[in-house]
Amino acid sequence: MPALLLFGLGASQPQARAVAATLGLAPGRHEERDFEDGEHKTRPLQSVRGADAYVLHSLHDDAESSPNDKLCRLLFFLAALRDHGAARVTAVLPYLCYARKDRRTKPFDPITLRYVAQLFEAVGVDGVLVLDVHNPAAFENAFRCRTEVLEARPLLVARLAQWLGAQEATVLSPDAGGLKRADAFRQALAQALGRPVELGLMEKRRSAGVVSGSALFADVGGRDVVIVDDLIGTGTTLLRTAAAARAAGARRVFAAASHGLFVGAAPQVLADPSLDRILVTDSVPPFRLCGSAAAARVEVLASATLFAQAIARRHGLPASPDEVAAESGDRPG
Repeated sequence: MPALLLFGLGASQPQARAVAATLGLAPGRHEERDFEDGEHKTRPLQSVRGADAYVLHSLHDDAESSPNDKLCRLLFFLAALRDHGAARVTAVLPYLCYARKDRRTKPFDPITLRYVAQLFEAVGVDGVLVLDVHNPAAFENAFRCRTEVLEARPLLVARLAQWLGAQEATVLSPDAGGLKRADAFRQALAQALGRPVELGLMEKRRSAGVVSGSALFADVGGRDVVIVDDLIGTGTTLLRTAAAARAAGARRVFAAASHGLFVGAAPQVLADPSLDRILVTDSVPPFRLCGSAAAARVEVLASATLFAQAIARRHGLPASPDEVAAESGDRPG
């Protein structure tokens, strides 16, 4: 079996170390160097010849680098690993930039997700692992290499089940496009709780950048509400839904999303008392909320185990008892 190597770039190195520790590995050694003219170089500091190499980098904006900077650095390093003899190269992306631009919505629009896929393929990537993209079907159609979409749902459901306790619950989708995602979440939550969970929908219409619609199609009176989405941006859609649920008599309102971007006015928006608690993964650190009232409402779940299990499967390592139980439909005793 080829050697398994896992590298983490830039600000994603702590997450890569957590994944490597879960796998019982030391992270791959590498150098990242910036030059005076703004160019950069990243190289491995150990042999990668014949190795099964994985590179983890979350492609979100932060105070140091834009998504474009991170994407460029990642592509160059992936190409370097291939250049120096890695047998297989896989990109591990907790957050994939441009994943939401998967179709044309206006004349002459780009389909940027497809162009990003072409860049990965051009540098010789064998596979791409991502966490909960906006549209899994569009993502899979954009890439011609092997892809795998990991789901944060098990992590989110397990924690929400603790929050809900014996209280009756309704899962809400903040728009019609997310209804399928919300229904899958509802089914998983009902199984975890051992009782039925209702499904609801918030009306949402968008025209020329203006969002409208106030109808709530759900039974929420006296119930806990869980608003489910793939990501939280400015938080305005989330707050609209939370306020409507409160007005309809909801007892408590929680939000669950894989990615917490928390951009723009999110620190102020998410401080609204309509929302009780917000649950996200560590795919994007919630640095924009630091020092805000909203920060105390946000809980961040570690995703290292999800990525470690996926890498172990791809590399051919033995499955853990939890994974075997999940595939068979049983729970470990």
